This record gives sequence, structure tokens and C-alpha cells, in this order.
Amino acid sequence: MIRHTVVFKLKHTKGSSEKKTFLDAALKLSSIPGAHQLGCMRQTSKKNIFDYCLSMEFETAKAYEAYNQHPNHTAFVKTYWIRDIVDFMEIDYEPMQDS
Repeated sequence: MIRHTVVFKLKHTKGSSEKKTFLDAALKLSSIPGAHQLGCMRQTSKKNIFDYCLSMEFETAKAYEAYNQHPNHTAFVKTYWIRDIVDFMEIDYEPMQDS
């Protein structure tokens, strides 16, 4: 299992229609085969610069790679991500097999 998480800061103000459009488009990524438990969260801590988080799970590395190459994902990146994101950090985790 891979948990894919990206935290980000949008160019748009928190109440704007552009913000809503971006987040609505991001939630549609859940329709891509292999993507499970997509969640969109808002930052509540003042400890970092990022305002939002998208997180999802993939059963295998192959499923994660297929998601990255899927036309809906690449279109989202070209249409929304490149245009709307100021800064981000991507984090991908796998469960530890031993302690």
C-alpha cells in the first residue's frame, strides 16, 4: 500500500470561486482506477505555510504509477495544478514491514 499525500498553498483566497473550482476538480481524481480513500483537508495549524492537503491510497506501486500516467491526472496537473499552486510538498509513504 502507498499513501500519497500532497500539501499545498493555492494562489487563490480561501473564499474564492477559483479555490472551489480547484478543489472540486481535485476531488474528481477519485474516479481514476486504483485511487482509494481520496480526502481533501484544510490546515488548522499555524506551524507551516500550506493551507490544504490531498491524500489517497493505492494498493500497489503499479497502481500508483498508473494513476500518475492516467489522462485525467495529467489533465488536472496541466489545467489546474500548474496554474493554481504557489507551493507544495509531496509525500509518499509505505507501511513499515519491520520496526
